Amino acid sequence: MSKSRITRFSRTPSPALMTFAVIALTILTATGGALAQKASTAIPENARMKSYGSGWECKNGFREDNGACATVKVPVNAYSTNKSYGRGWECKRGYRETGEQCNAIRIPANAYLNATGNRWDCNRGYRQDGERCIAIHVPKNGYLKDDSYGSGWGCDRGYRAEGNACVAVTVPKNGYFVDESFGRGWRCERGYTANGEACTPIKLPANAHLDYSGNDWECDRPYQKRQDACVIEK
Repeated sequence: MSKSRITRFSRTPSPALMTFAVIALTILTATGGALAQKASTAIPENARMKSYGSGWECKNGFREDNGACATVKVPVNAYSTNKSYGRGWECKRGYRETGEQCNAIRIPANAYLNATGNRWDCNRGYRQDGERCIAIHVPKNGYLKDDSYGSGWGCDRGYRAEGNACVAVTVPKNGYFVDESFGRGWRCERGYTANGEACTPIKLPANAHLDYSGNDWECDRPYQKRQDACVIEK
């Protein structure tokens, strides 16, 4: 091949050819982007584009399952929630979910279906014991409580619970009755402290005074309590 022909084929492309190449590349890029966008917005059957954000969601009565929208199978004694998330159904009142079924709630004697409709509570005068409601036995000098937990009963004023009975509260000398369902049922007057079943006088050491309760003592400032005395640390 001659030197003149080699020079002709290695010549720089003409401006027209370069313009054509740029246009062709632009078209290919735009086409590829459009195809990619179309692919990204493709939605499966029984789905729709989200009203906000991007992506798609299943229509009512369907739920997402591995990139598709499967029909929600509503079991007997259930209803469709018309939601695309979750299982898509709920049990009717008086029924409870068990796996993929809704089974009737068994209500024992002396009980009722509560307001939520998915469990039962015992009638007043009864308390739950496992899957049944047993009668609350109120002792003498006691009364029935409105709550269904615990013993279900309390003692009248002047009595306190001991086991399954209500016993009279005996207030010692220099003591007074307190209406509480716990503790002894009495407290000592100010200046006295409980000692077993009695109220004994508080012996104040030097540089001490009764505390806020009136049933114990503490040291004056700057003294500090050391056993039964108030001392100044050296």
